[in-house]
Amino acid sequence: MGKREGSRRGGGRGRGRGGQRTERPQRVDYEEAVKSNKHFEDYYNQLEVFAHEEKEEFWRALRRELPNSFRFTGSKGQAIPVQRLLKERYIPEIVSIEYEGAKVEPPSPVSWFPHQLAWQMTTPKNVVRKFPPLKSFQQFLVSETSVGNISRQEIVSMIPPLLMDIKPGMTVLDLCAAPGSKSAQLIEMVHGGEEARIRKVMRDLKDKEGREVSPVGGVIKDEIEEEEEHGDWSDQGRSTGLLIANDVDYKRAHMLIHQMKRLNSPNLIVTNHDATMYPSIKLPSETRPDGKPAQNRYLKFDRVLADVPCTGDGTSRKNVNVWKDWHPGNALGLHPTQVRILVRALQMTKPGGRVIYSTCSMNPVENEAVIASAIERCGGSSKIAVIDCRDQLPGLIRRPGLNDWNIMDRDGSLYDSWTQVQDRPGKLVEGMFPPKVSLPLDRCIRIYPHLQDTGAFFISVLEKQCEIKAKPESEPQSVVPKSSIIAAVNEIEAQPTNGADPAPKIDALDSIAPPQPSEDSGDVSAAARQNKENAPTEPVSSRKHQLDDQADVYMSAKRPKFRDEMEPPAPRGEEDRQIHWPPPPGAQLDVSRPEAADLPEADLDGARSASTAAQQQTTADYKLKRHGGQQPFEEPFKYIAPDHPELETIYDFYRLSPHFPRDRFMVRNAMGAPVNSIYYTSSLARDILTTNEGTGLKFVHCGVKVFVKQDVQKEKTCKWRIQTDGLPVVEAWVGEERVVRLWKKTTLKGLLIEMFPKVTGDGWKELGEIGERVRDIDFGCCVLRVEEGEGEREDAFSERMVMPLWRSLHSLNLMLPKEERKAMLLRLYNEIIPLQDNSKARFSKNQNSAGNDVAKRTTRTADGEGGDAKTDDAPYGRDDLQAIMNATSDEDGDVQEHTVEPGLGEEGI
Repeated sequence: MGKREGSRRGGGRGRGRGGQRTERPQRVDYEEAVKSNKHFEDYYNQLEVFAHEEKEEFWRALRRELPNSFRFTGSKGQAIPVQRLLKERYIPEIVSIEYEGAKVEPPSPVSWFPHQLAWQMTTPKNVVRKFPPLKSFQQFLVSETSVGNISRQEIVSMIPPLLMDIKPGMTVLDLCAAPGSKSAQLIEMVHGGEEARIRKVMRDLKDKEGREVSPVGGVIKDEIEEEEEHGDWSDQGRSTGLLIANDVDYKRAHMLIHQMKRLNSPNLIVTNHDATMYPSIKLPSETRPDGKPAQNRYLKFDRVLADVPCTGDGTSRKNVNVWKDWHPGNALGLHPTQVRILVRALQMTKPGGRVIYSTCSMNPVENEAVIASAIERCGGSSKIAVIDCRDQLPGLIRRPGLNDWNIMDRDGSLYDSWTQVQDRPGKLVEGMFPPKVSLPLDRCIRIYPHLQDTGAFFISVLEKQCEIKAKPESEPQSVVPKSSIIAAVNEIEAQPTNGADPAPKIDALDSIAPPQPSEDSGDVSAAARQNKENAPTEPVSSRKHQLDDQADVYMSAKRPKFRDEMEPPAPRGEEDRQIHWPPPPGAQLDVSRPEAADLPEADLDGARSASTAAQQQTTADYKLKRHGGQQPFEEPFKYIAPDHPELETIYDFYRLSPHFPRDRFMVRNAMGAPVNSIYYTSSLARDILTTNEGTGLKFVHCGVKVFVKQDVQKEKTCKWRIQTDGLPVVEAWVGEERVVRLWKKTTLKGLLIEMFPKVTGDGWKELGEIGERVRDIDFGCCVLRVEEGEGEREDAFSERMVMPLWRSLHSLNLMLPKEERKAMLLRLYNEIIPLQDNSKARFSKNQNSAGNDVAKRTTRTADGEGGDAKTDDAPYGRDDLQAIMNATSDEDGDVQEHTVEPGLGEEGI
């Protein structure tokens, strides 16, 4: 989400210091809500955004509740098997069900979405949730959504990423990303074909490295053939692209991380900046052959998505409050912010790159007017082209963009041209009206509810033809008289200069006419404006973004609240408290950055002074407490030397292939030491994080947690287990010494149901084809590869799966969260089976023999803290915990302290 209407560009909170939430308004029943608004209906009827004969159909559709929709997520190899399950198991069940005398309509694929990975269902949510014959289907949706294989997402929201034409190795920016459904699509595209490429690389290396390889069939086999011709093979098949997902609101940025985390991408960075002035990102300087200092390099993006904040009147089918809240002034207030976001997006795009602009609004002031204004500010249609996308997404019914429109002001009056209002004060500006020059705005895409039973949406694809220098925004109508330009120029020219330092000239200008930038001034540098306007000033009301409800959080429109939805005022003196004030050291962008080059010298002075002040701020001042200070504190990103002893231990234990990069491991602590967790990032992400350290860029998230420190029962056992999140990153490169292969459904079923199956004694004999292997393998973490079966054997798997497995002294543990175990049991066996922990009985015997004192200390080891042991979620069975205590007692019989990473119980491992 880029901005809220009514707040400054930093995003005013409108709350007290603690940020307490007000009570949630009660959800209004959609059927009972009044769906009428005179201004709303009058404006769109006279605007003729649809044919006259479609008018009644349009309004009928807009008053119906939006159908359910969802998308299968992940790579093709992950998504297709789950989609196949829907087709083959659940749809045949649904077609035979009747509700209130009529057949229940089953889900149907969205015709224009690739590979039928998006589906829609018109059956109401309450019927799916509560009607007993649909219970199994509802359990399937809930189960697969909980583990991230299905994402609830509005159909029209899926369109913008599909029009971005992302190719291997591209850098992508999502400027207003939260809550993250489109970002999830984008990161899937960044990793497109990666699984197939790595499988191909491993097959090529199998003889050289003495590896066995998994059988290749089905979806992966087809993908390998595709990737051999068009794939990115520059990094041993790993994706070299990058997605930076940004949101101005710190809490929403963390919601975005939660949404994206299940995709486990090392090629993702999440930032927390205002989209209207997103700072330039520095890249490592290249060495010049003549030995002269290298010029600074800054990241330019191949693709930028600007899914900007809007009034959201296209979401009225799910956000019923739109009918009550719609007001013509809402769009007028957002237009300037939308233009600034789009201009900034175009500035950061490479020549030849694309910017996709989208809103969930039907209002041309927020759509075509924004496109026209941004093109005009960036130099015209010779520099920014509107791309015709009519041949893309066949099956998607759309309408062309508007070339002519009028504007309704706050009073409901209509105006056809700027000349009618240019002498009147108010929020109307010339850029809101149709452009004077001809632009192919009909190439924009408009989606209306009655066309394919969706919400309304607007999309425009822009291509940057060459480098641009954006014009400043128009001067406000009321301008403060300024000193004579001639006098200013003479005074400036009279000042001596010291080399290239323009400071004396700038000081001279300031002495004549101190800078008085307007709140809406668009010619200030991105970083300078962001840090300047984040400062607390006049009290400004905050209108927070409204989520439909907790269940629909990921599908909600980016719609600001309006006047009657405002929260209670904050305590006096804290009305405009900003999340990110004061800025961290260096938060003001270096004036040498690209966007500063376009500024008049006078405008650089504020940025230069602010930057100097920020550099003088001590690190201690910045490190405010997480809950007590105003600035949320993020642990730094520190990369580990490839030859660090802890990494050497990991390389040796897991026999990691020499083709796996060793210079991309990172930790999140100021010491830069691998204490509890080790993360992995792509090489470009590493370069960005290291080059921009201390510059004030607000990085919130990067990296996938691949290794987590674990208590062990033997000295020579590696203490670093593979985290479930990081398994897709490293599993292909793990040596055969730490791999266990499983082929039969019955064997996996046993591992899923029993939390800690016994290995010692004759326990291994009950573990099917993996029994001997797990009996003989060294203690510690290993990779369980569930191999795809060949032929039609009933007990064979139709897909390949990989999971982390822990071999302890007495038992095994398939290190999956409980939710995922249950989801797999339902998906693979169509059964809902209670999980079992038979280690409890074994533990009870040991507990009785060892006494209560040892039992208490065992509890502490299981939790990492005092309290009740939650060993059903711990890495060890209870008998293994007893063994830990016995193995780690010192000579005096006192038990040594052990550290278990907090939250293991939540991981369900």
